[in-house]
Amino acid sequence: MAFLHAGAFAQQAYTWDQLKVKFQTGNPTLRAGEDNIAEQKTLEVSAFLRPNPDLTLSTDGTQLGPYDGVWRPFAGTQYGLAGSYLHERANKRELRLESAKKGTAIAESQQDDLTRNLLFNLRNAFVMALQAKAVRDVARENLVYYDKVLAVSRDRLQAGDIAQVDMMRLDLQRVQYESDLQNAEVNVRTAKIQLLQLMNDRTPIEQFDVTGPFDFSETLTQLDEVHRVALDARPDLRAAVQAIEKAKTDHDLAVSNGSTDPTYSLWVTHNPSFNNPFDNNTLGASVNIPLRMFDRNQGEKARTEIDIRRNERLRDAAIAQVYSDVDSAYATLNSTVILLRPYKSKYLDEASKVRDTITFAYQHGGASLVDFLSAENDYRALRLSYLNLVGAYLTAASQLNLAAGREVITQ
Repeated sequence: MAFLHAGAFAQQAYTWDQLKVKFQTGNPTLRAGEDNIAEQKTLEVSAFLRPNPDLTLSTDGTQLGPYDGVWRPFAGTQYGLAGSYLHERANKRELRLESAKKGTAIAESQQDDLTRNLLFNLRNAFVMALQAKAVRDVARENLVYYDKVLAVSRDRLQAGDIAQVDMMRLDLQRVQYESDLQNAEVNVRTAKIQLLQLMNDRTPIEQFDVTGPFDFSETLTQLDEVHRVALDARPDLRAAVQAIEKAKTDHDLAVSNGSTDPTYSLWVTHNPSFNNPFDNNTLGASVNIPLRMFDRNQGEKARTEIDIRRNERLRDAAIAQVYSDVDSAYATLNSTVILLRPYKSKYLDEASKVRDTITFAYQHGGASLVDFLSAENDYRALRLSYLNLVGAYLTAASQLNLAAGREVITQ
C-alpha cells in the first residue's frame, strides 16, 4: 500500500515534446481557434445553396350571393397553382463557394499562426523553468561548498587559527547563499505555474516537473537559409497571400452579382366560369428579367477591386516584417553565442580554479578573509551570469524559430 501511495503522487518530468503534445490538446485558446475553423467550413455549405423555389396556391371567384335564386358559392370558383424559381447566372454559386473555401484556408493559416505564437510562449516558460532549475542547482552547490568551508573554519577557530570576528563574517555571508537558494525555488515554482496555466492543467506543482538540455550550440544556420525558410513557412505571410486570392475571387463574385438573374414561373389554373368547356383548365408560363439599368453592383465591384490592392500592400508589409523578425532574432542569437563561447572555453574553468586555489590558501593561512570572500562572490556571479546567458540563448533561439515559422535551431 505504501508503494502504491508513493507511486500515485510521484513527480513526472516532461520533456519539451511531451509538453507540446499536452499543450496542443489542452490549451483552450487553441481549441477555440479550431472551433472557428469549423464555423468557417459551415459557411461553405451556405455559400453553395441554391435559391429556394416559390410555390403559390390561389383561389378566386367564390360567389357571395345566390344566382337566379340558387346559391352555389363554389360553382364558379377559380383555383390556381403556380411555381417560380430564380436562376443564378454567371457562376454565382461556384464563386461564393470558392470565396468561402478561401476564407477557410485563411482561418486555418491564422490558426497555425496562433499556434506558432502560443508555442513560443510555452517554449519561453519551459526555458524559464530549466533556467530556474539550473540556478537552483548551482545555488545548492554553492551552499554545500560554503558549508564545508564553514566547517573547516570552525575547526580553525577552535584551534585558534582565525579570529572570532572572521568566523562571524563567514556566518553572515551564508545568508546570501540561503537567499539565492530560496529565490531560485520561488522562480522554479513560478515557471511551473505558468506552464500549467498554458496547458490548462490542474496538476499540483509538487507532482509536475520538466526536463531537458540547458546548454547552447555554437553552430548557427546561415541567415539566408533562415530567410528562405521563413518566406516558405510563416503562416501569417501565407494568410496574407491567401487574402489576395480571396479578394480576387470576391471581385469576380461582385462582377457576377452585377449580372441579371431571370425568374422562371409556371402555373396551372382551373376556371369553370369560361363558356368554353375545354378552356376550364389552363397552363401558363413567364420569364421575369430584371432590367439592371441603374444598380449593376458598381459599389461592390469598386470596393473589391480596391480590396485586392489593399491586401497586396498588406502582403508586402508581411514580407518586410518577416525579414525584420528574422534579422533581429538572428542578431540577438549570434551576439549571445559570441558571449557564451569564452565562458565555456575559458572563464568557467578559470573561476573554479581561482575559487579553489584561494579557498585552499585561506584555509591554510595563505590568503586573507577578504580575498576568500571576493573569490567566492566572483565565482558565484560568473556562474549566475553564464546560466543567464544560456537562458538568453535558448530564448533567442526560440525567437528565431518563431520568426522562421518552424524550428531552424534545435533546442
